[in-house]
Amino acid sequence: MNKKLFVGNLSYATTDEQLRVMFEAIGPITSAAVITDRFSGKSKGFGFVEMESEESARAAIEALNNKELNGRNITVSEARPPAERSSGGFGGGRSGGFGGDRGGFGGDRGGRGGDRRGGGGDRRGGGGDRGGSR
Repeated sequence: MNKKLFVGNLSYATTDEQLRVMFEAIGPITSAAVITDRFSGKSKGFGFVEMESEESARAAIEALNNKELNGRNITVSEARPPAERSSGGFGGGRSGGFGGDRGGFGGDRGGRGGDRRGGGGDRRGGGGDRGGSR
């Protein structure tokens, strides 16, 4: 059974091929990938390696965790399953976005609009005892 490993603290210059070579020295692998930003294409500083067996995955964690690669001490651990993502995007769900019911632009919780003339009394002077003449 394949075992996926998380590899963190990678140098931004690290490539998929460098990860592959490093982990193949420990045991057979199925895949190796450095995760990149979808828009810029630059490395995010971490990646995943899928080992062919549990035993080789354990051996890789023991041998390569805190090992130096491209001037950085990498971290190697068992990968956790991905967190569930909410569907949405801009304005989706209840997480804000543009509009919606949590503020945003034109919501009813502040922002622009409403009566902004003061309130809580007349501020034009008069009223109250301010030491004027009687």
